Amino acid sequence: MKITTKVIAMTLLATTVVGATVIPVANSVAADTTTTTSSSSTNNTSTLSASYVVYGAGAPQSVYSNLNDTMDVDSSFKKLTATAADYRQYIDNDSSTTNAAMISSVAIAPGDPGSGVKVNIKKYNGQSNITKVTAQQYAMVAQMAGVTDITINVTANRPVSGESALTGVYKAFAADGHQLNSQNTSAANSVLEATQGAIDANSDDSSYAGKLMAAVGQVSKQIAQKKQNNNGQLATKQDIQNMLTTALKSRGIESKTSSSQQTQIVNSLVTFQNSPISSSKSYVNNVTNTINNVKNSSGNLMNKAKEWANSASAKKAEQQASNWLQRFVNWVRSFFN
Repeated sequence: MKITTKVIAMTLLATTVVGATVIPVANSVAADTTTTTSSSSTNNTSTLSASYVVYGAGAPQSVYSNLNDTMDVDSSFKKLTATAADYRQYIDNDSSTTNAAMISSVAIAPGDPGSGVKVNIKKYNGQSNITKVTAQQYAMVAQMAGVTDITINVTANRPVSGESALTGVYKAFAADGHQLNSQNTSAANSVLEATQGAIDANSDDSSYAGKLMAAVGQVSKQIAQKKQNNNGQLATKQDIQNMLTTALKSRGIESKTSSSQQTQIVNSLVTFQNSPISSSKSYVNNVTNTINNVKNSSGNLMNKAKEWANSASAKKAEQQASNWLQRFVNWVRSFFN
């Protein structure tokens, strides 16, 4: 009878522990575990060692709780604020932007090596408040600026165009110890501006932004490969135009992209070619992952599962919980032995 009672008690205890351990892991972020690629000083491509939330300086603190809920942020995320000074540092040093205009907020979590950049633009109280920049633009531009293997959630508490959101991404990387090269971020920002006209003109086609940014990413990869394989030899402007034409044709959107829009994109890719990141072998390797993320995506959700579910930190936390449970089972067995 005593042994039977112990068996029942231990079974109930094990059931209770399983319920208390597995469920939280599936629904939370363990931001204190890390996944990091090599530093930007040698290969110009970095990922985060922790999760961050960066609020726009123009977003009142009274909405922070709603912003956190919208972006799936918990108390383990490191908190920062993106100011007008940050915008001038990372986006446009001649800008007259004020703190009040910094509305967009972002949450960023490290992902698995090889996952590239994924972006979700989240509705705030059911409203799509990022009115201009697409998830696919954010993803490819962030990759071209020198970041990789992250998931970004973007939102705003009122309608805004969304250009300032990248400020928060760049500031989080700086806080994490990866000061992104200003020439790289400037080149990436020029790509954002250059692609906007074509995307606006095709706003009725939800798949266009993904196809266009995949084409731009593919051309950037070819430019970098040519530069690295030919002792720094640069592609001519006509070479880049030919690459872009081919990439647009392969995705069936050449006729939807006017010659003037293509010229703007080519000019931005010339700027990219002259930036340090085009000499980075790691960029060539990592941009492929982001191309794959954007090429077949449509709409604002590139990671439709629980946003942080594929992050390395979440998987490591799940593994730790699994290991703990196994140790508990072994302890139960030893108890009866």
